Amino acid sequence: MSQQVRGVIARGKGEAVEVATIVVPDPGPGEAVVKVQACGVCHTDLHYREGGINDEFPFLLGHEAAGVVESVGAGVTEVAPGDFVILNWRAVCGQCRACRRGRPQYCFATHNAKQKMTLLDGTELSPALGIGAFAEKTLVAAGQCTKVDPAASPAAAGLLGCGVMAGLGAAINTGGVSRGDSVAVIGCGGVGNAAVLGARLAGAAKIIAVDLDRRKLDRASGLGATHVVDASGGVDVVEAVRALTDGHGADVVIEAVGRPETYKQAFYARDLAGTVVLVGVPTPEMTLELPLLDVFGRGGALKSSWYGDCLPSRDFPMLIDLYLQGRLDLDAFVTETIALDEVEQAFARMQGGDVLRSVVVF
Repeated sequence: MSQQVRGVIARGKGEAVEVATIVVPDPGPGEAVVKVQACGVCHTDLHYREGGINDEFPFLLGHEAAGVVESVGAGVTEVAPGDFVILNWRAVCGQCRACRRGRPQYCFATHNAKQKMTLLDGTELSPALGIGAFAEKTLVAAGQCTKVDPAASPAAAGLLGCGVMAGLGAAINTGGVSRGDSVAVIGCGGVGNAAVLGARLAGAAKIIAVDLDRRKLDRASGLGATHVVDASGGVDVVEAVRALTDGHGADVVIEAVGRPETYKQAFYARDLAGTVVLVGVPTPEMTLELPLLDVFGRGGALKSSWYGDCLPSRDFPMLIDLYLQGRLDLDAFVTETIALDEVEQAFARMQGGDVLRSVVVF
């Protein structure tokens, strides 16, 4: 029997979000209903509200979430009612060419719940990233549920569902940061600071945080940055990074802004044969021009990081274990906890750089 819960929806482009009654159907084959305990307010949710993802309004927002499985549909074996889970947007299919080649982290056929959640009048909702977790309960594909240790704080654990995992993975998985490396991170919002934390976890010897906002740089220092570059005063970022790396540039440069200007900075701030990782999300109209001879002559690798190249079933339990051991400070990303009806105000604080993450707690 379907249930009625409260959830945050975006009805139209640029309109303020609102709390509405959501109808959540019973789970069908391969699906699960999750009672959401906490959900982070991510830039991606704002992109949905602004029409930057697609125009399939109304959206049920929220996706960085943790909660408890309430019920499952036929054929579900990976999770059971009562399991504490982090929700993910990479439910791997196991059958596509990436999965068959043993690279499920690049699955090209990830899937969501087949049924739709609706408004009371029957209007179908588009759940953000196939999750829609600014709601007391949500319907997802069972593969979007990753079971982890229930001792973890839901507010902290849920952040692995998107932004924190994207940054950690950009450093560890995509960038391949290893012991003794020098790393520069350009853009120190939630994702960039997670990349700083990932570089520290991987054993980087030098971690250089670059941003225009002193508050963000201070947070980066607290998470493991050994040096900071305040780019607000017209500082030449490339030269600043080189000066901190014996004139060579960093072994790995992570671009967490998603703009052509900062990508060029990342490209030229890396050492010869170094790696650039793009994890910041550009907009459709952005283009990039680089001298092809420089691309050839500098060698190395230019990579893009999708979801930190993570495999939730592999990475989430491991990272939660590190968190519970006190080796991964996920709590540092929870700037504030808020109620469901405070999401619109949280968007404003996020845009102003006042928080790393606001987290809705149920």
